[in-house]
Amino acid sequence: MDYALVAKVVVAWMDFSSQWVLCFDRTQWQFGQTTHNVLMLAVAHQGVAFPLLWVLLPKRGNSNTDQRIDLVAQLLKLFPRQQIAYLTADREFVGRAWIKYLLKQPVPFRIRIRQSDRLDNGQGKATKARVLFADLPPEQMRILPKRRRLWGYWVYVAALRLQDGQLLVVVTSESPEAAIADYAKRWNIETLFGCLKRRGFCLESTHLCDADRLSKLLAVLTLALCWAHRTGEWLAQLKPLKFKKHGRKAKSVFRYGFDHLRQIMLNLSQRQVEFRTVLDFLSCT
Repeated sequence: MDYALVAKVVVAWMDFSSQWVLCFDRTQWQFGQTTHNVLMLAVAHQGVAFPLLWVLLPKRGNSNTDQRIDLVAQLLKLFPRQQIAYLTADREFVGRAWIKYLLKQPVPFRIRIRQSDRLDNGQGKATKARVLFADLPPEQMRILPKRRRLWGYWVYVAALRLQDGQLLVVVTSESPEAAIADYAKRWNIETLFGCLKRRGFCLESTHLCDADRLSKLLAVLTLALCWAHRTGEWLAQLKPLKFKKHGRKAKSVFRYGFDHLRQIMLNLSQRQVEFRTVLDFLSCT
């Protein structure tokens, strides 16, 4: 399978903004004695991240810097003229070599660090992040004046004390005033994993153990995700989704389209006209 072509088809099908917001994350699950561990790079779009590149890790646990760098390098090679607004990633995606690499690329970043990671305190002393923001009240945000040294490199730092008392510290290469809000886009990839798994395609139910076969299945599901989402967008124009009392939609755009496609497939002989309509969404022109 030509995975570069799959990535280009995704971009052709989906109407991404002119500046991409990239989401980096990893999902892992167990099937018998086999651990499936997928590192994925995706583009955030309308509340969902759409996969462009991924790699199946040969072990459980975190990815390493070389694996992350390889995915970003592939993306920049595939789409050399594409503007990247920024890349978001959680506390797993940290480290000296990783930050060094990103600072040399046309890829601004918004990355959460651990509370135990040490930042320059403004007086030349390395201090744990939780100490620098120890007096930050719940639901309050603070941006440190000027850049601070982290693992030997200068970055901007913003922090938010969450309602539960946890500290959210985000480092960025630029625009620290927007870092916290930008970082929130990372949740798009969690929504993606929900679509691929229990709230959609039930990927965890696969009995595939071979990494190459599972990677091909991910490619097929990525295209199916795009098809379902585009179908949902079309349906929402015809009949807008209802909102529940808590203010959220009764179902996602993806689920709207996914359910419609399933109904067509289960009654294909009676719904040929609808089938030809949704097939048009697979056009790349």
